[in-house]
Amino acid sequence: MDFSFLNNFSMYLINGTVVTLVISLITVVLGAILGTLLALMKLSKNKILHFLASAYIEIFRGTPMFLQILIGFILLYGKIPVPRFYIMNVEFALLIAGITPLAMNSGAYVAEIVRGGIQAVSKGQTEAAYSLGLKPTLTMRFVILPQAIRNILPALGNEFVTVIKDSSLLSAIGVAELVYGANSIQGITSKGLEPLLAAAVIYFVLTFTTSRLLGLWEKKLSKGYVN
Repeated sequence: MDFSFLNNFSMYLINGTVVTLVISLITVVLGAILGTLLALMKLSKNKILHFLASAYIEIFRGTPMFLQILIGFILLYGKIPVPRFYIMNVEFALLIAGITPLAMNSGAYVAEIVRGGIQAVSKGQTEAAYSLGLKPTLTMRFVILPQAIRNILPALGNEFVTVIKDSSLLSAIGVAELVYGANSIQGITSKGLEPLLAAAVIYFVLTFTTSRLLGLWEKKLSKGYVN
């Protein structure tokens, strides 16, 4: 195998890696916000909110992400009036069209993570808060959610790792992330395997490093914690 192409074309992979990380970070943040909202809706006693959240989660978890990205691209690209500029050689409008379906899909999975974390908190905590005169919204905000976050964070970290890998699907709509960079090198150098292997190594380094850092963070959070 010949990886000498990296001397002249490594910037394709470097830029693609930066774009991949930016996409992943934004997706996880938006997915966490959306997922928390959906989880609260699903736990709500309001039947309409519960139905809407449940339907959303089932639809996005029950259909392929690749299909969601293609639909999002058709519905969003060129349809939203945004300033015309580029971020790391990626058109801003295209970035929005790619990140939106990713975040919406991530939100569906995060919703179940958050819901599980909230339900894992002892009901005695809620009863104690009510006995002190706290309203349900304040109980959720100041008592339940802070305790649930500790259980949620490791799973959210795993979601971040998953999003890093799933962001590769955005190459199908022209987002210049890591796989797109590898494909560009293939077209220029006529090398089929080596650029893909180089991209695979970068993905492994990103996900392995993220997993190890999350593991250390989880251990730190567990210190001194008593159930």
